[in-house]
Amino acid sequence: MAPSVLHLAATRGHANHGWLDSFHTFSFANYHDPARMHFGALRVLNDDTVAGGRGFGRHPHQNMEIISIPLAGDLEHQDSLGNKTVVRQNDVQVMSAGTGVAHSEKNHSLHDAVKFLQIWVIPNAENVAPRYGQQTFPPEARHNRLLQVASPSPDDAGVWLHQDAWFHLGTLDQGFAAEYRLKQPGNGVYAFVLAGDVTINGQALHRRDGFGLWEVDKLAITADSNTELLLMEVPMLG
Repeated sequence: MAPSVLHLAATRGHANHGWLDSFHTFSFANYHDPARMHFGALRVLNDDTVAGGRGFGRHPHQNMEIISIPLAGDLEHQDSLGNKTVVRQNDVQVMSAGTGVAHSEKNHSLHDAVKFLQIWVIPNAENVAPRYGQQTFPPEARHNRLLQVASPSPDDAGVWLHQDAWFHLGTLDQGFAAEYRLKQPGNGVYAFVLAGDVTINGQALHRRDGFGLWEVDKLAITADSNTELLLMEVPMLG
């Protein structure tokens, strides 16, 4: 059996600040677990809900790839690079912080909550020029398919990361079976179940469970109910 790590949804760190309700798969802010610092280059996986009219004020980042994926609602983004955008459901946003960038993120709605994933990936090069990217992926493009939404190359599908990492999203009907083949030897894959129930390499998973595998060439995926799934292939960093 290949080595793996299972993070059940109920075991995540949790912080409810009223305006922000956040679940942490890996150590973040006041949640610290030495056994859950990262999965290879995947450093942060936060499942955030932000109340209407609220958000994160302007704050700095350096030398990190920061990916945001709205699951419901719209996220308003401004940064020191001059970008002012709205990131909507079915969008994927990346910000390469590099030498340094400051940004703010807030709920674009005054009334409805926005739910989004905030993901940090450790880059493979430090002190790069900061960069912003955003793409829209129609939901039908990932129906019964693992759609690539991030990659290491600006010439490949998805937003571009400064890391040998590939992200895929799939919306799978109950009973649908798929195979994912790893792109690079030595990488691992962290699967995060957005909705539904799925079995990956024999492991049954449910909503918001996380499952990381390495020393594998491929994953066998079967949707046990209608399922939404995020796969993040990343280097294991030794």
